[in-house]
Amino acid sequence: MPAAPVRQPPAADRVYMHIKQGVLERHYEGGTLLTEGELAEAVGVSRTPVREALLKLEVEGLIKLYPKKGALVLAVSAQEIADVVETRLLVEEFAVRKAVPAAPWLIARLEELLEEQKLRAEAGDLAAVAVTDRCFHAEIVKNAGNEILSKLYDQMRDRQLRMGVAVMQSQPDRIAKNIAEHAEILQKIKDGDAEGAAACVRGHLSWVKVLVRGEDR
Repeated sequence: MPAAPVRQPPAADRVYMHIKQGVLERHYEGGTLLTEGELAEAVGVSRTPVREALLKLEVEGLIKLYPKKGALVLAVSAQEIADVVETRLLVEEFAVRKAVPAAPWLIARLEELLEEQKLRAEAGDLAAVAVTDRCFHAEIVKNAGNEILSKLYDQMRDRQLRMGVAVMQSQPDRIAKNIAEHAEILQKIKDGDAEGAAACVRGHLSWVKVLVRGEDR
């Protein structure tokens, strides 16, 4: 008996994921103008699902639609970065304090993510490094047990991933620094040092503000 054919996601979903992945991984840079025709050809669909996907991405703030011209990929602004960092500081300092004393499963999970980030970095996969970076922090936030904070943090996911890839492309030395700082945060959690862990998180996120000003830490 022949195997049932694998069902593809709806056309609009395929276009949506194609564009979103391209934007988040910076294959489509800020300022790039995407046309319906090019996107339809790239994904192998008609223009109707392309329009549907573009409308959804405009609502998410990744693109700006210009009738009869196409969709402009929006650049990450300095203000957006500053807003995300400020929100992350508020959420993550609170969450990392609540992680102490840490449950064994949390320590094991953070060790696993740290190791995965090292492997992705060695392979040169910046998008995967950014994903594991975000997961490391998200795991600590989720552990705090505050669903409202977790949902707020998840709403910043795409912005964090896009910024992470952008920074690693422009500042390759940040990859090793990120990993070292994650290891430091994890060690403070293991040591039961809540204030030390919060200070590490504050220092870890402060470099993003520095980069916004065009300086080097």
